[in-house]
Amino acid sequence: MELDFLPNRTTKATPAPITIIWDWNGTLRADLDDHVAALNATLPGLGGEPISVETYQALHRMPIRDFYADLLGRRLGDEEWHAADDAFLAELARRPVRLQPGARQLMMGLRARGVRQSLLSLAPHERLVGEVAKAGITGLLERIDGRPGAAVASKAPAMIEHLRALGPGVDPARTLVIGDSVDDAVAAYAVGAVPVLHTAGLHGATRLATAGVPLVDTIQDAVATGIAIIASGQLAAA
Repeated sequence: MELDFLPNRTTKATPAPITIIWDWNGTLRADLDDHVAALNATLPGLGGEPISVETYQALHRMPIRDFYADLLGRRLGDEEWHAADDAFLAELARRPVRLQPGARQLMMGLRARGVRQSLLSLAPHERLVGEVAKAGITGLLERIDGRPGAAVASKAPAMIEHLRALGPGVDPARTLVIGDSVDDAVAAYAVGAVPVLHTAGLHGATRLATAGVPLVDTIQDAVATGIAIIASGQLAAA
């Protein structure tokens, strides 16, 4: 795949490499339908009704326990919640790991052009690492960070730690965060990075528009848009 939107690296002053921090569920992994199906397999046992993809995209939020409370009209007790979460994850694990169309080729092209790439997700860390390995893209990522413990309400604190772990060679102003939720944009702003959201994931376009950041239809468009923003900022600063 030709990446014509990437500038040639032959400028007088060599800036820090562009870094892309990918989200996983709904972004690199094409699993919207899988999430809806796994949720719908779980809800009846809790007294709930199956929901549509559109309802999922409109209501899904973190922490997931609050999402369940919204759908059921009641808050789950600890034991009931853990059982429901385990059932959801077990159902999801039975489904093959599929990437967004063209994702691997896009990532390979970016790597060949010197773009650094990493992955940050609020999915459980060990499960995340295993899914990325199944997708065959582990070697294209400098770092993979999932959630080490209990569910959290925001990705921002994890983004701060993730960027720090990538090392001093990362310039936040030349870092692109690509995700499918408003929280991905909030996390990007927490470190001074450039957020771009796409509509092919777990949250719908109407909801994503409230973030006030660039909104595109595919991850390919997200890369092109984000890198163009970074390049224009570099030119403005020159």
